[in-house]
Amino acid sequence: MRLPEHLRTGTLLRRYQRFLADVHLDSGETVTVHCPNSGSMTGCAVPGSPVVLSRSDRAGRKYPFTWELVQVNGCWIGINTGITPALVREGIASGTVAELQGYGTIRPEVTRGDSRLDLLLTGERGTCWVEVKNVTLAEDGRALFPDAVTTRGQKHLVELMDVVRSGERGVIFFTVQRGDCYEMAPADRIDPNYGQLLREAVAAGVEALAYRADISPSRVVLERRLPIILS
Repeated sequence: MRLPEHLRTGTLLRRYQRFLADVHLDSGETVTVHCPNSGSMTGCAVPGSPVVLSRSDRAGRKYPFTWELVQVNGCWIGINTGITPALVREGIASGTVAELQGYGTIRPEVTRGDSRLDLLLTGERGTCWVEVKNVTLAEDGRALFPDAVTTRGQKHLVELMDVVRSGERGVIFFTVQRGDCYEMAPADRIDPNYGQLLREAVAAGVEALAYRADISPSRVVLERRLPIILS
């Protein structure tokens, strides 16, 4: 996935009110930007970090700049959760995500029960519901999710278990948007309920996949599957 054209680079000054950040551009200007990530962004919002921004020319938009990437210890990390489902769709179309091949149609954001799941795949293989999560937290080469308590994420796991009980395929897909991780695990110390539900979901037949993205200041692409550690 190519990031938007006319990217700007700068230095993070602060992130605040969850969806806002102040950035000092390399051009010398200081701007307030939209932060498209509702998580805690632990380790990814340190003042002084290099960042990459995109700019929208859409009329009426209060904050034209969107925070796309941050660099931590020389590693670029994708913090824009809005692109994650499209990134997975691209990985399916390219054949990188081998586990989700064989479906003719992919629909985004489909409501099922009380939840809206990110992707619905249909075709000769049947029906597959996929919920996509963006992962930015890491410790010692292990990607961790979530980075904050997520009741919404817990609800998605419950919905995926119901998908499996109904005879359809359910997948929780963790997109690790950083290249310095070699495995994935639930962040039990942050949200133990999510970790327990994830283990219950996998035991009930929900498939858990984790793929790492290769990231540069101009593009993001899924590159390889990571093992998920649940023990």
